[in-house]
Amino acid sequence: MAGANIFASPISTDPPPPNIGRKNDHPAPRLGVVSSGGPIGTNKFYGNFFLGSQTSPTYLHPYSVSWARGKGASGTWGLAISHVEPFQRVYGSTNATTGAASYFINPIGIHSVCLSAKELGPSTVLTTENHADSSVQVSLRQSAQGSAVIRFPLVQGSAFVTALFNGGTPLIQTGIFFKTVTRPTKDVKSGAIKYKLHLEDGTIWLVYAYHTKGEGLNLQVVNNGVAVSASPFYGIIQVAKDPGNGGEQVLDNNCGVYPTGVALDGGVDGNGKGEYRFRFEKGGFSFGSEVAMYALPHHLSSFGDETRRKVVAGVRLNTTTKGVAQLVISDEWRMVEGEVPVGIGFLPWIGGTGSVGSLRSQEVRQFVRDVAGQEVSQDMLQQTDLNSMYFSGKALAKFATIILTVHDILGDGALASTALSRLKAAFARFAENRQQFPLVYESGWGGVVSSASYVTGNSGADFGNTYYNDHHFHYGYFIYAAAVIGHLDPSWIPQNKAWVNMLVRDIANPSTQDRYFPVWRCFDWYHGHSWAHGLFDTLDGKDQESSSEDTMHAYALKMWGDVTGDAGLSARGALILAVQARSLNAYYLYTSSNTVQPSNFIGNKVAGILFENKIDHTTYFGNNIEYIQGIHMLPLLPYTPLIRKPDFVKEEWDMYFGNGRAEAVTGGWKGILFGNYATIDPRGAYQFFSSPRFDPSWLDGGASLTWYLVYSAILAGL
Repeated sequence: MAGANIFASPISTDPPPPNIGRKNDHPAPRLGVVSSGGPIGTNKFYGNFFLGSQTSPTYLHPYSVSWARGKGASGTWGLAISHVEPFQRVYGSTNATTGAASYFINPIGIHSVCLSAKELGPSTVLTTENHADSSVQVSLRQSAQGSAVIRFPLVQGSAFVTALFNGGTPLIQTGIFFKTVTRPTKDVKSGAIKYKLHLEDGTIWLVYAYHTKGEGLNLQVVNNGVAVSASPFYGIIQVAKDPGNGGEQVLDNNCGVYPTGVALDGGVDGNGKGEYRFRFEKGGFSFGSEVAMYALPHHLSSFGDETRRKVVAGVRLNTTTKGVAQLVISDEWRMVEGEVPVGIGFLPWIGGTGSVGSLRSQEVRQFVRDVAGQEVSQDMLQQTDLNSMYFSGKALAKFATIILTVHDILGDGALASTALSRLKAAFARFAENRQQFPLVYESGWGGVVSSASYVTGNSGADFGNTYYNDHHFHYGYFIYAAAVIGHLDPSWIPQNKAWVNMLVRDIANPSTQDRYFPVWRCFDWYHGHSWAHGLFDTLDGKDQESSSEDTMHAYALKMWGDVTGDAGLSARGALILAVQARSLNAYYLYTSSNTVQPSNFIGNKVAGILFENKIDHTTYFGNNIEYIQGIHMLPLLPYTPLIRKPDFVKEEWDMYFGNGRAEAVTGGWKGILFGNYATIDPRGAYQFFSSPRFDPSWLDGGASLTWYLVYSAILAGL
């Protein structure tokens, strides 16, 4: 492994600072949650099981599952399993210029195979236990006081959906209708029973059963929608869709074991070689079999040699929004990232060269100095005193970047020192929890949230921060600003470290030893990017709108780790950036060579909003093309070209913004577009930002002209 295990130790196990208020409740009730009182992941794939009616789908990839609750095509009280093929997608209208569909969405409510029991009915309740990073256990009980009739250990990527029975009478149901239900004359393994379900839609599903006592699974077909066991069952029942291409035999060989969780470890060395590893915890009847899992495209492209040898050639299933998943038979996956950006710092970064902090032209230097002097004279206290953690954090980060530029690039220590004092005062309002809506630690779910929704009753206040929406965006800006302050004045760190680390722990706690925060609230190590969606029930699963602010949070983690001497945090932030560089260019940012997303969608060049079940080329705040593309550009930071690679930026620019179209954009989005343009034409970007005609209204509230000038000038060699 490259370096020591960077996931082994907690950042801290201390409670949040005493100036953070406490709440023992949360506006979102913990429906059916059974836990030992520890923190629960709010932005995880299984959130729909404890939100709303508890019936919205949960997306495991490639399968989705949902509690039908007696409704839908099957009417089951058990768990309905679905898998969709590409031909079932529905596409939005086609853009005449790009040829791309405005969205695509997969159908929901298809109950292909349902795992239930005769004992379940209108009094059934669903509970969740063992909430972990990539796994959860769902139980169906006859009543709130009853014991579990069926337990489902659910893990992202599972090749089988597994049900554990302890005396319930199995029901196998379908909303598609059985065409035939057959049992092979020869069992696949000793003690294993197999049924083959041919459904009326032409799909084939496989049912495997292992019993620990009793007669085993003896299905009797009641009608074309229901098959019932002749007797109670003790053991496991597994369901999988036949993927074709010899996949049935592979599943036969590896049934009987199932994942119960995923242990994550990894490391990064000083040369930028990193790796992370999934070790699948498992249960069942092993028979020497390794666990069967489906890998997403970004996993496959990063597999180490030994894991790549465990990939089953040609055996694959479509996913909803992540292309085609490939079957892997292995108890462990090892993913290798050979270019972890351990060397990226605060200064503009050029691939192959590294960080560059000097301006060659004295004329350029003086011009930037004049602009910086004007910008740092603005009222930092007023601009950061907002009722939004998001916008306050962006403002703090803006001023931090300006001061960094003045100190590290322009070398004006006096101006930087004066401005830094005012930035510290602005930051102190938040570190002392004196902002308009102070933060509180709430123990219902386990995390630090804005008090805005508690005070106003509005769940959408500050983009839903109280409900755990967008925490990595909001807190990432604060962490980055703190990293800059700590870089410029290390003596500031000790008195502020606990507060900043509280934010780090809220969004990126690596260890279950920290009992105040869940592990990895936002970043999803299976998907390779974060989810911004918190405690809101939704049919299409979790989502994220801004891939670039996702990467900003990872960069902030790295830089705060650098300045505080936390090597593990720095390495984790850098490793996440490397993973994002791979995953985002498969799922979010599309060159013409993209083969992961549908060919009639990649002309959009960016996802827009990526959900677990759909991708919609839009934003939550409008359909202007500069909004849709630009939300994946901001903020401009040193690592940006690592993620938004030149070939992608050029294709996007030519598609939407070239030939004077960017100049026609109004407001702060114009500056965002030209900051992005610096990746492919830094001299042209500098000319735009340095023009006498430049209007300050072309700057986004989180952006500074000083940084745009310096960034583009350095990349242009000026």
